[in-house]
Amino acid sequence: MAKKLKVTQIRSTIGKLDAQKKTICALGLGKINRSVVHNDNDAIRGMINTVKHLVKVEEVDGE
Repeated sequence: MAKKLKVTQIRSTIGKLDAQKKTICALGLGKINRSVVHNDNDAIRGMINTVKHLVKVEEVDGE
């Protein structure tokens, strides 16, 4: 069973670096309290690490 990560945006991107704004968009976020579920892999972990101060991450069971 594959691990999944639930990523929720908790802070605004106003005044943040352009790369951080693009990373939030690439994760499928863009509004506060919006959540998405991604497979747990190195690429997603790297994107989360870039914007770790803007998001909350939870592990969820994969289907």
